[in-house]
Amino acid sequence: MKDIQAVEEFAIDLADMCTHTPLMAERPLVWTIIANPMAGGFTIAKRWKQHRTILREYADRSRTTIQRPEPAMPSRTAVEADRGTGRLGALGLIPTLRPNHAGDLVRSLIDEALANQPEHKTEAAPFYLIITAGGDGTSLEALTALYHLPPQLRNSFAILRLPMGTGNDGADARDLDKALDLLVHPSRLVFTPAVELRTAGKDKQKGPFLAFNILSVGLDAFVTHMTNKMKGQLPGDSYKLWVDIATLFYDRIYRVEPMGIEAYDAQGRRIAAFEKELLLLAFGISGRRTYGAGIPILPDDRNVCGVEEMPLLKKLKLKKLFTSGQHADRSEAHMLSAAKVLIRYSEPILAQMDGEPVLLDREDFPITLSLTEPRIPTLRLV
Repeated sequence: MKDIQAVEEFAIDLADMCTHTPLMAERPLVWTIIANPMAGGFTIAKRWKQHRTILREYADRSRTTIQRPEPAMPSRTAVEADRGTGRLGALGLIPTLRPNHAGDLVRSLIDEALANQPEHKTEAAPFYLIITAGGDGTSLEALTALYHLPPQLRNSFAILRLPMGTGNDGADARDLDKALDLLVHPSRLVFTPAVELRTAGKDKQKGPFLAFNILSVGLDAFVTHMTNKMKGQLPGDSYKLWVDIATLFYDRIYRVEPMGIEAYDAQGRRIAAFEKELLLLAFGISGRRTYGAGIPILPDDRNVCGVEEMPLLKKLKLKKLFTSGQHADRSEAHMLSAAKVLIRYSEPILAQMDGEPVLLDREDFPITLSLTEPRIPTLRLV
């Protein structure tokens, strides 16, 4: 099956769900599906077959059980983006064609929404639903653009992130049926924060950088960097392969020096301060989050985890605990609930934002990782 055929079948079923969704039933709904045809959920035959079955079931259910009082239609952005047969545009789906295409499309949708604001306050403004169908990269691009949503459109957008990639740590659910529940069952808007990284470079400040799942520095960012660099050249789960390699060699490539940590709560009170040689520090928008295709680095309600450097044999012995989420009570793990963390460090180190790495130099420190105000309009079941 050609990828574009899979994407069109995907669009047909999703369009049926969007036409009938109870989401914002009192307002006209405008939907856009931003899909990466090269994502594993489309290209891996076994996975696509499973997804196809779920999509058909949910589309059939929505057609027979849901009737919207207000109309739903594809966005003008989707219709105008279709330079081919027009079929995908009529279904509200736009395939991504290049890096940051998803971000550009969300910015076009924001412009469309600004142009379509009603002249009279008594009229119901259209509600814009963005559905991403790809990996964490597609999600990150769309969310970064949506983060800058103008205040007057705050209650006129929502994003639904379907798990159509290979990692799917940034999706609204790891299973497609659980994500589609948000579309075919009554749901409500919930605004979530981002994690922001700011550097201290005086001459040329990097960033700021945003993550919408987990932002981290150290060994795991190195694993992300190498996984991205070798993507398509290594078979199987290359992230887990690079975890194994990094366990053995990371501290020979990047010097692990003492890292000064200060953690603060939402009221600005310092709740922890220590200096340790850390292999990594992960900061999530909340606890109970995964990265690297399901590794539960934040296994409980705490949203910060620092992992100490340790001798090689101990790393090998404990690696499974850290990749399976059983590390929270280990003395080598520093678990915190924090709204901001300040990090001092004297060596170059990699950081990663939802799978996108960046190199931080000595002059970039100290850096701060902090929760932003809740700005991303997501969906939760009523």
